[in-house]
This record gives sequence, structure tokens and C-alpha cells, in this order.
Amino acid sequence: MQPVRIITFGEILLRLSPEWSKQQAAIFVGGAEANVAAALATWGNKVAYISKVPENGLSRQVLQQLEQVGISTDRMLWGGDRIGAYYLAQGADLKHAEVVYDRKYSAFSAIQPGTVDWDALLGDAEWFHWSAISPALNPDAVIICREVLEAATRKGMTISTDLNYRSKLWQYGQSPLQVMPELTKYCHLIMGNIWAANMMLGTPLNQEAIAIDRKEQYLEAAKASAADIVKAFPKCDRVAFTFRFSAAPSHNLYYAVYWKGGQLFVSKQYETNEVVDRVGSGDCFMAGLIHANLNGYTEQETVSFAAAAAYSKLFVTGDFNLTTREAISQMM
Repeated sequence: MQPVRIITFGEILLRLSPEWSKQQAAIFVGGAEANVAAALATWGNKVAYISKVPENGLSRQVLQQLEQVGISTDRMLWGGDRIGAYYLAQGADLKHAEVVYDRKYSAFSAIQPGTVDWDALLGDAEWFHWSAISPALNPDAVIICREVLEAATRKGMTISTDLNYRSKLWQYGQSPLQVMPELTKYCHLIMGNIWAANMMLGTPLNQEAIAIDRKEQYLEAAKASAADIVKAFPKCDRVAFTFRFSAAPSHNLYYAVYWKGGQLFVSKQYETNEVVDRVGSGDCFMAGLIHANLNGYTEQETVSFAAAAAYSKLFVTGDFNLTTREAISQMM
């Protein structure tokens, strides 16, 4: 296996984006954790991605797309019948478009507990990233996540998670609040937003205060939520939240915060009316946090770089953000 510093783990997906007026559709390779890996590789980090794909030509072509942006795929698991997919119409109004998942019986969702040597696959990497999308698939996926998190812990890796909430995926009788706290306890860096933290980790949220819909109240809620998270999860010493608001199909107002050492660091606020593609913006923020942590950025530089990276994704079509590190730094 190629030596890498970072490993991301999750389900590889194909996004099919119909453009009905032209009777055609675009196909993008993606998935939250693959999106994170693509950004990290673009910025010069040595990163590998672990998922599972069936033995066929389509899988090999998909992995070529990952390798072309610099992601190592030599830890990939092989087997199963199909790659999962999701459908989302093209255009700027992705925030309000309906997402349709076609992930049942995918190769990744069918990984069986106790069948993978995770210690061997993780090798000597320093950082392991996963997200809440994986345990949303089925009960076995929860066990698989626990297996690989325990292996990463044994190997002394820094572990991060994104509290992505996908309501259409949590359909097997367990709620996020019943699953996520037991998995999140392994993590050193937790990223998401104040609403996801409340829903998935049970952290208190002052609904009356945030109903005022002002930045001051959101920042106070973020600081309180971050403090609650590090108190509930002793391994966690870094928390990041994004705030994204949309007043029109192509409008986006964005800022983010990073909590470390009892202090809240706030990014620049970005606003645009020219959104091209919202998919993967949060994943790019996560990638920015990992990149900054591994490359000696200060806390303020960390949230500034991550927020600028996320904002830059809004102008890139597809799931991957291949905007250069230099271009993002100019936006900070």
C-alpha cells in the first residue's frame, strides 16, 4: 500500500443529475468522504479512500476518477453487486431539490462485520475521517463503523467525523441519537452544525434564542454547543460548525466557527447570488479543517481556510472541489 497521512472511509456513490429539458443527464463520482479526499489530494496531502466496489469495469473506471485527482485507492475493498447512486437535478436550486437515493444492496452497505482486517488497511496513517452517513445505512454498518473506529484508536490515529444528517437514510428502526453518541466518543474533531449536534448528539439548543435569527445568537449557540460536546465526549478537543442560509435558488450566505481551547474562532462571512452547485460544500469545509490541522495552521487560519474552501465549492460543478490551495488562500 502507498504510504499516506490521511484515510477517509465511506460509501462511493454516483450522482445522476438529469437535465430534463435536454433529455440528458450528467454523472458525477462522489460521496461525502470521497469528496473530502478529493479536496485534500488537490491541496497536496497524501490521502487514501476506503470503500467497497464490485469487481467490474465500471468500478475500475470510477476508481480511475479518484486516482486522477491524487487519491490512493489501493486499500479499496472488492466484492458485492453494485455501486450506490443518488439522483439530484442539475441547476442552482439544489438546496430545495429532492434527493432520491438508490443505495439498497450496494457493495458498501453489504460489508459484513468481522470480515475486514482494519488494522492492516489503516497501516501507518495519522488521520482517519468518517461521517454520520455510513451508520445511517443499516445495523451492520453501525458495527462496521465501530470496528474501524476501534482499530483507528488502537493505532493512535486522530479521528474526525462530520455529523451529516440524511433523514431518508435513517430507516431501519434506530434514530441518530441512539447510534451516533457511541460512535462519536472515539473522535477528536467533530464537525457539523448546531442543529445536527442537537439531533444526533443530544446537545442542548436554545430554540428561542436562535429563533431571533441573528448572527450574535447563532454564535452564542455555537459556543454553548461546542462546550457541551467536549464535556460529553472527552476525547474531542476541537469542534467546528457551519452556518449556511439561502434566500433564493442561487443565493448563499455562509460563515463558520471553530472551537478549541475554550475559544471560538469565527470565519469571514461570504455571500453570493451565483451558486452553481451546492453539493460537497460541507465536505470541502471538513477537508479544510483536516488540511489545516495537519499543516500547522493557527486556529483562526484553520476556520478561515476551511470556510473559504467551502465557499469556493459553490462555483464548481460536480461533487469534487478541485480549487487550488493558492486560490482558496487568496479568498481568506
